[in-house]
Amino acid sequence: MTVPDPGLERWRLVLGEAAEECLGGLGDRDAARDRALDWLYGRDSEYARRGIRRGGGRGRGAERDADLSPSQVTPVDWLDDVHRLFPKETIERLERDAVERYGIHEVVTDPAVLGRIEPNPTLLRAVLRTKHLMNPDVLAMARRIVAAVVKELTERLATEVRRSFHGTRSRRPSPWRSARDFDFHRTIRANLGHYRPDERRLYIERPYFLSRTRRRMERWQLILLVDQSGSMAGSVIHSAVTAACLWGLPGLKTHLVAFDTSVVDLTDDVTDPVELLMGVQLGGGTDIARAVGYAADLVDNPRRAIVAVISDFYEGGDEHRLVRTVRGMAEQGTRVLALAALDEDAEPEYDRELAQRLADVGAHVGAMTPGQLVSFVADVMG
Repeated sequence: MTVPDPGLERWRLVLGEAAEECLGGLGDRDAARDRALDWLYGRDSEYARRGIRRGGGRGRGAERDADLSPSQVTPVDWLDDVHRLFPKETIERLERDAVERYGIHEVVTDPAVLGRIEPNPTLLRAVLRTKHLMNPDVLAMARRIVAAVVKELTERLATEVRRSFHGTRSRRPSPWRSARDFDFHRTIRANLGHYRPDERRLYIERPYFLSRTRRRMERWQLILLVDQSGSMAGSVIHSAVTAACLWGLPGLKTHLVAFDTSVVDLTDDVTDPVELLMGVQLGGGTDIARAVGYAADLVDNPRRAIVAVISDFYEGGDEHRLVRTVRGMAEQGTRVLALAALDEDAEPEYDRELAQRLADVGAHVGAMTPGQLVSFVADVMG
C-alpha cells in the first residue's frame, strides 16, 4: 500500500477534490478532514455560480451530489469531528466561518453543542447576535461562554490598565521588566563589552528598565459611545470590558453609552460586563449624530473630557448635525476620538468619507485595540 505524501495531502486539502487527479488521494485522517471541510465550505454559493458540483468529500471516484444541500451530518457531529481532527487555531476559524459566514446558528443555539464547545471571542460575538433565538435553558448555557470570554479579556486588559496608569517614567531603574519601560540607552552602555565586530552584533547580557512615578491625577471624563449595529459586535464587547477595567480609577469618570437609532446609557451597569452584554440588543439603524449630541450634554469640563465614538460611521441620521457637534466639542477643547473599531484586530470597515469630514473638524480618526485606548487615555491625563 502506498503511503500518501504529507505535503501533497496538504495541498490536496487546500485545493479540493479538483486537484485529486494530479496530487493523488488522501489517507484516512485527511479524508475525514476533507469531509469536515466540505460539510462547511460546500455550502458556498460561489461554487454553484461557477457550476462546480460539491458533495460530502467521500474520496476519489465517489459520486458527488449535484446540489449544495448539507449532508446528514449534524452540527454536533461536525463539531466533534472538527475538534478531533484540527489544531486549535483552525478550529476557531472553522467555528467563526460556520456562524458568521454561513449562519449555522445551531452552533450557539443547540444545547448539545453549547455543552461541549470551548468559549472564545468568535462564539461570544455569535451569542450576542443570536441570543434572541434562545430559550431560557440555552440562554443560561450561553452565559457560560459570555462569562468565560469576558473574564479572559478583563484579566488581559487589567494588566494594561495597571501599567499605563502606574505613573510617568523616571530615570530610576526598575526590577519590573516591561517593553514599554525599556531603558535603551543604559542597556546599550552597560553591554558594550559584548559587542562582536565580526558579526556587527551587540549581545545583551542584562537589559535595564525604567521605573514610573505616581501620576498626579486631575478629574477627567471618558465617554465611550459604541454603535450596537450588528457589524460592531466585537467593539461592543471590548467597549464593555474597557469601561469595566477603567471604572473607579482615581481621577477618571467613565461613561458607557450604546446607540442605534436610540441612545441607552449603560454607565450604571459597567461593573458587571456579563450582564451588560447579555442585555445589549445588536442590530437596528444608526443615528450617530443623536448619540454624539447626548455625549456633548454629558461633558462637565470640555478641556478635561475624552469622547470616543466607536462606529463604522455609516450614518443613518443627520450627517451635518454630527459634523457640527464634533466641531463644537473639538473647538471647546474636548478630545474626540472617531474609532472605526475597538477590538483586538483593529482592522475596520467604515465610511471613510464621513470619517474624513470628522477629521477635518478636529476628531482623531482611526482604530485602536483596548490597550491602545487605555494608553491614550493615560497619556492625555498625564
